[in-house]
Amino acid sequence: LPIFYLKDASFEAPVGPRIEGDWNPQIGLDLQTETSEIEPGLREVVLQVTVTAKQGEKTMFVAEVKQAGAFVMQNLSEDDMKRAIGSLAPGVLFPYARAAISMLVSHGGFPQLLLPPVNFDALFANATANPGTAPN
Repeated sequence: LPIFYLKDASFEAPVGPRIEGDWNPQIGLDLQTETSEIEPGLREVVLQVTVTAKQGEKTMFVAEVKQAGAFVMQNLSEDDMKRAIGSLAPGVLFPYARAAISMLVSHGGFPQLLLPPVNFDALFANATANPGTAPN
């Protein structure tokens, strides 16, 4: 049975929630995946989600979450292991990270932010077809 947990979270609002004019920020989203072996057949996968909101040239906030999970991964081929780490596990972890980001942003005094779903299968396929261009 997998275990999911928030490994790290941070929120920065350099100017606080002072919004001038209409709230229409440019949202930047960065996704990174890391993995490590806890013991044979058990891997920790960490999905790092960083959201940056800018209003014009001003950075309004940066929210970062590292959502982790311990996943049993046994008897997988090398390709299946890469897919499990690069697509399946992040897909399971993302809803938890998405909720944590939303909570951080709203507790920071900003309007609610709900990130759209991410197609990790497509990101993984792109990374496999074009090495060095997608989350690592």
